[in-house]
Amino acid sequence: MTDLSKKLVQECTTHMQGAVKFLEISLHKIKAGKASPSMLEGIKVDYYGNPTPIEQVANISTPDSKQIVIQPWEKSMLSPIDKAILAANLGFTPKFEGDLLRITLPPVTEERRRELVKRAKAEVEETKISIRNVRRSIIEKVKKSKDQGVSEDEIKVVEKEIESITEKEIKLAEELLTVKEKEIMSI
Repeated sequence: MTDLSKKLVQECTTHMQGAVKFLEISLHKIKAGKASPSMLEGIKVDYYGNPTPIEQVANISTPDSKQIVIQPWEKSMLSPIDKAILAANLGFTPKFEGDLLRITLPPVTEERRRELVKRAKAEVEETKISIRNVRRSIIEKVKKSKDQGVSEDEIKVVEKEIESITEKEIKLAEELLTVKEKEIMSI
């Protein structure tokens, strides 16, 4: 393989593994039952015009296994935090209590579990789409590499390699879903 081909295969691997890592983080946030500050990770709050992670504008704690308490460092941040949590569509609504927000997790009914599994499946589907998009863009680059002197045979070898990486990463995403689904339904 030429250096260009190796570079394209490496780029493909890096981007696809990044998509699966992002999926792992997303699935970690989907929790059935016990409250955790990590459920709010990744939520960006409008902090004076800048999207800022929620943990940088407020103290997040869990006084018990069914509640999350968010205490912003500035009282003016209560409303933007509330809006950001609602926009994240996590399945719960914060309640204003003076200078803090309290989230009481809904009881984990069978319906709620199915809803969480549905959300996990949606995350996996988004990851698969990302992986396929990476495959498409890399294959386009591989086909364009013909103009740079890469042979037809090598292009076919690289395309097979990219297809193999794609299948491996999609299988990994599906395995993560299976584990998460089992976790959600068994709690």
